[in-house]
Amino acid sequence: MGERGELRIYLGAAPGVGKTFAMLGEAHRRIERGTDVVVGLVETHGREKTAALLAGIETVPRRRHLHRGTALEEMDVDALLARAPEVAIVDELAHTNAPGSRNAKRHQDVAELLEAGIDVLTTVNVQHLESLNDVVERITGVTQRETVPDEVVRRAEQIELVDITPEALRRRMAHGNIYAAEKVDAALSNYFQPGNLIALRELALLWVADQVDVALQRYRADRAITDTWETRERVVVAVTGGTESETVVRRAARIAKRAGSADLLCVHVLRGDGLAGAPVGALASLRTLADDVGGSFHTVVGGPGDGGVPAALLDFARGVNATQLVIGTSRRSRLARALDEGIGAQVVQDSGPIDVHMVTHAEAGGRALRLPALRSGIPGPRGALGWVLAAALPGLATGIGVLLLRIVDLSTDVVLFFLATVVVALVGGLGPAVLAAVLGGLLLNYFLTPPTGSLTIAQPENAVTIVAMVLVAVLVALVVDRAARRTEQAARLRTEAALLASFSRTVLTRTDPLPRLLEKVSDAFGLSSVAVLERSQGEWRRVAEVGPPVCDRPEDCDVDVAVEPGLHLVGRGRALAAADRRLLETVGGQALLALRSQRDAADAAAARRRAESTELRSALLSAVGHDLRTPLTSIKAAAGSLRDEHLRLSAADKADLAATVEESADRLTALVDNLLDSSRLAAGAVVPLLAPVGYDEVVLRALAGVEGAARVEVAVDETLPDVVADAGLLERVVANLVDNALRHGRGAPVAVRASAHSDRVELRVVDRGPGKARESLFAAFQRRGDRNRTGGVGLGLSVARGFTEAMGGSLVAEDTPGGGLTLVVALPAAPARAVPLP
Repeated sequence: MGERGELRIYLGAAPGVGKTFAMLGEAHRRIERGTDVVVGLVETHGREKTAALLAGIETVPRRRHLHRGTALEEMDVDALLARAPEVAIVDELAHTNAPGSRNAKRHQDVAELLEAGIDVLTTVNVQHLESLNDVVERITGVTQRETVPDEVVRRAEQIELVDITPEALRRRMAHGNIYAAEKVDAALSNYFQPGNLIALRELALLWVADQVDVALQRYRADRAITDTWETRERVVVAVTGGTESETVVRRAARIAKRAGSADLLCVHVLRGDGLAGAPVGALASLRTLADDVGGSFHTVVGGPGDGGVPAALLDFARGVNATQLVIGTSRRSRLARALDEGIGAQVVQDSGPIDVHMVTHAEAGGRALRLPALRSGIPGPRGALGWVLAAALPGLATGIGVLLLRIVDLSTDVVLFFLATVVVALVGGLGPAVLAAVLGGLLLNYFLTPPTGSLTIAQPENAVTIVAMVLVAVLVALVVDRAARRTEQAARLRTEAALLASFSRTVLTRTDPLPRLLEKVSDAFGLSSVAVLERSQGEWRRVAEVGPPVCDRPEDCDVDVAVEPGLHLVGRGRALAAADRRLLETVGGQALLALRSQRDAADAAAARRRAESTELRSALLSAVGHDLRTPLTSIKAAAGSLRDEHLRLSAADKADLAATVEESADRLTALVDNLLDSSRLAAGAVVPLLAPVGYDEVVLRALAGVEGAARVEVAVDETLPDVVADAGLLERVVANLVDNALRHGRGAPVAVRASAHSDRVELRVVDRGPGKARESLFAAFQRRGDRNRTGGVGLGLSVARGFTEAMGGSLVAEDTPGGGLTLVVALPAAPARAVPLP
C-alpha cells in the first residue's frame, strides 16, 4: 500500500460563507499546476456562481440508491477508487449517506480514499462538529442531525477557516445567493440572526485557534523548545491543598479573565521524598473548583524535599508555554525568611520571562483595612525583652569583670557596662535603659571599683563614670524611642492616607456613594453601626445608615462628630481615641460631600424630568396646533360647504364633501387615540388582558381600519403558534406599524410576515422606504426628517413599542436587505393547546 493521502478541510461558521467556492478555487489552481483533480461530489444548492466553478473539472457520475421508492444520489466510491486521481473533491464531510450505501457516513468514504493514497479536499460547518453539537443547539434552537467526530477533522493535514462577517453573510442571504427567495425571510429571522452568526463565528475561530495551539505545542516538543513564546496568555496557579488554595485559585481566575480569557491551569506539585502532602479530599475539591472557574487541573512530581518544588513548578509552566504564574505566600517574619527564603522567592529568582504573582493569605487574607492603635514607641514584646536584658546584661558584665579582675583594668570594665547599657537602650527604650544604667553603676561600684565590697565612691572620676552611663542610656533610649514613634506615626499616616484615598474614590466614582462610604467607615474604625443624622424641624432623622439600628440622637451614641450644624456623623460599637476622632472629622466632610452629591443628582434628575415634561408639552402643543388643526379645518370647510344654501352642489359633490368629513374625522380620531395612548403609557395606566391570540386574526382586523391596506402583502401562516397578548392592544400595534410603513414606504408594497423561533413568535412589517434602523425612531414626536409631510404627531411607533413591552414582548427596528425598514414584534408563544381525543 502506498502513502496515505492528505486531507484538507475548509471549515465555516454557517452555510453560505463560501467553503465550497474556496474549495473549487483551490481545485482550479491545482489543475493549472498540472494536478489530476476529480470531483467526487459537490452540492451547489442552486447557487449559480458555485455551479460555474465546476466547469473544467472532471466529475465522476454519482451512484443512485432506491429507498422506499425514492431515488437518492450519493458519491460513487468504487468509481473514484478505480479512477484513482491525485486529488478528489468531496463536499459536506458530515453528510449521512443514503441507506444501502457502501458506508453509513461520508467521512468514512473519505477515509477509504485517503487510505488509497488520494488527497481529498472537503468542507464542514462548525455546527456539525460532534463536540459542539449541543452548544450550537442551545444557541440557534436547531438540532443538527448530521455530525462528524472531532478526531476526524483534527487528523486533517490542513484546516482552512473560511470566514465572513455576519453582516456580509446576511446581505449575501438577502440577495438570494444562498437560499431560494421564498426561504430568505424565514432564514434571516431564525437561524441567520446576527446574534446566532456572531456566536457561531466565535465557536469556529476558537476551535481553529485550539488546533493551531496543539500544532504549536507539537512543534515545540519535537524541537525541545523550552523558552516561553508569548503567543497566547496562559496562567498557571500553584496549589498546595491547604486552606489558602481556594483563595489563590480564584485570584488566578480573575487574572486570567482580565488577560482576555486566558487559559487557566492549576497544578499541584507532589513532593518527591514521599512525605505527606495535601490533606485528604482537598485535591478533589480543588479539581472541582478549577472546573467551575474554567480551568484545568494537573499534578506533577517534584524533586526530594521542598527544593525540588520550584524547579518542578517552573518546568511545568515552561512546558505549557505559560506567561503568568500565580503562587500563594504567607506573611512570615524576617527571621523566618532569613533562615528559609521560601518557595516563592526561589520561583521569582528563576522564573525568567514568566510573570510571577504572589498572593498573600492567612493573616493577609480577608481582613478589612483597620487603623493601627496608638501605643508607645517600643512594641510590647520588645519592651519586655528590654526589661529582661536590663536585669541580665549588667549582671553578665559584672561576672566578666570579676573573672578578669587580674587581667583587665577598670576602664575595660566600664566599657563593658557602657555596652550593656547601649544594648538595653536599643532594645527596650528609655525605662529599661535607665534601669540598666543605674543597676550597672551600682554593680560596677560595688564589685569592681575600689574599695570593693561597698557602695562608697573613693574617687570622683568613678562617680563621673556612673553619671555618664546614665546619661548615655537616657540619650540612646530617647533616640531609639523617637525613631520608633516616628515609624509608628509614619505607618499610621500611611494607613490614614490610604483610607482617605479609598473614601474619596468612593465619593467620586459612585452614583450613590453615602451607603458604601458608611460601610467603609464601619470597617475601618471597628464600629458596629454608623449613620448620618440630620436635624429637621427640631427632630433628628437618619439620612443614611449601615449596620443594626443606631441611636436616634447624637448624645446617645458612642461616637458623635458634628459635620456641620444640624448634621452629625454618629456610630455605635466603641469609643474612639482622639487621633481616630480627628480622622473621623475629615471623613465627616466627605460624608457631607457625598450627601450633597446625592441630593444634587436627585435635583438634577427632577430637573431633567421637568425639562422633559416641558418639552413634551411643547411638542404636544405643536402637534395640536398643526396636526390636529388640519383635519378640523377640513371638517369645518366641508361642513360649511354642505350648509351653504347658495352653493349648488351635485350629489357627487355632496358625497365627496361627506367623504372628506368622514376621512378627516377618522384621521382626527387616530391622532387623539395616539395622544391618549401616549398619556396612558407615561402614567403607567396600561394593564393588558393577556390571552392566547393568533397573528393571522389580529393582522386582518388591524388592516381593516388602515388606509391603503390594499398595498399590504400578508404572509402569516394560520398554523403558527398563538402568542400571549392583549388582542386589542396588539391590533393597535399592528395598525400603527402598517400605517407607518405605508406612509413612509415610497408607495411600494408593504409585507407582513410571521415566523416562530424557539419560545417566541415574530411578526415582521417590511417596507422599502428610505428609513434606517435607529433607536430614535421610537421616541415620542419623531417623524422621518422631523418634517410634516405625511401628517401625524409622531407617536405611532412610540405607542406601539409601549404596548408591546406592556404585553411582555419587544419591538425592534432592522434594516431591510436592499433598502428600507423592517419592524419586528416578538411576543411569547402561547402553550400548545391540548387536542381532545375522539
